[in-house]
Amino acid sequence: MAIEMTSEYGKVYIADEVIAVLAGSAALDCYGLVGMSSRNQLKDGIAELLRQDNLSRGVEVRRDGQGMLSIDLYIVVSYGTKISVVARNVQTKVKYVLNEVTGLQVEAVNIIVQGVRVAQ
Repeated sequence: MAIEMTSEYGKVYIADEVIAVLAGSAALDCYGLVGMSSRNQLKDGIAELLRQDNLSRGVEVRRDGQGMLSIDLYIVVSYGTKISVVARNVQTKVKYVLNEVTGLQVEAVNIIVQGVRVAQ
């Protein structure tokens, strides 16, 4: 499903996958984030890290009846970082980027931490 925006020049449709890729790319810029994880349940207790081309698989975009967006991000954080600070930074960055790039107001950015990666 796409989001429809009307301006004086015509209509613009933004697909949910575009919003998901923008949110995933913005999240990866945050310190302490190792990568995105799949939305599916963990297999054998190991979270699968997604590559750059699969960012939208780690993001879920939901819309309520009034058109407000809610974003769910499934992430893996780096060991030794404070999870609450990383999550807050990701929320702030994703909300800011989506507002600046698309002009959409995001109601909520929910963070689901699916793993902690130890540096090698």
